[in-house]
Amino acid sequence: VAAKSPEKIIREPIAPLAGLQPFQTRKLAKQLRFEQSQTKAATCLFDGLYRTFVGLDCSMVEVNPLVVTKKGEVLALDAKFNFDDNALYRHPEILAMRDVAEEDPREVEASRHGLNYIGLDGNIACLVNGAGLAMATMDIIKFYGGNPANFLDVGGGADEEQVTEAFKILIADQNVKAILVNIFGGIMKVDVIAKGIINAAKTVKLGVPLVVRLEGTNVEKGKQILKQSGVSLIAADDLADAAQKAVTAAKGK
Repeated sequence: VAAKSPEKIIREPIAPLAGLQPFQTRKLAKQLRFEQSQTKAATCLFDGLYRTFVGLDCSMVEVNPLVVTKKGEVLALDAKFNFDDNALYRHPEILAMRDVAEEDPREVEASRHGLNYIGLDGNIACLVNGAGLAMATMDIIKFYGGNPANFLDVGGGADEEQVTEAFKILIADQNVKAILVNIFGGIMKVDVIAKGIINAAKTVKLGVPLVVRLEGTNVEKGKQILKQSGVSLIAADDLADAAQKAVTAAKGK
């Protein structure tokens, strides 16, 4: 629909402080061509969806299908909910319904160690600190002709153990042909990441080329630690250089 008939998508902006207003729900009911006798039920449903979205800290609420019965009832026959993981501590009743058997085991393992991981279908594994930098890293890998195998943000306060666990998760993906570590140390110190890389290399048999780009707090100390460790890696000067080297390494060149 979005590609072929974007005009059919109805949008209604909601002011966060004011919330969804009655006139907006009536407007939506009219735009969706509900009959006058169905308007009250439709507006109640829209209001309920909004209150559910906000009250349960949802990132998405999707109703499909929404039907009108022969009696004129407005019913949501099925719905899909996504919740903000960072807000689940406020909703233990929702967390209790989590079924890890339905999730990617790598993502489950990552969450146990405080890591943000999403598996993809590429062959260049990424270990990055910061969601924005992780997205930029994935983009530049694609720009230079590669395919990222994952999104992995170790956050700003990761320790050596978390870095080691991150490498274990990356190596568990059989499609991975190279690993790109891209760290910009602000809150996180580069030397801590360097120690984590060394520890991971000694604990986990990487078996694939490792490209490392480090910048930020204690960067020279971190680079020196890596240099003296004897760990086999490919050093990169900047993000573009790192991406190109990772793409080349993944191709076995």
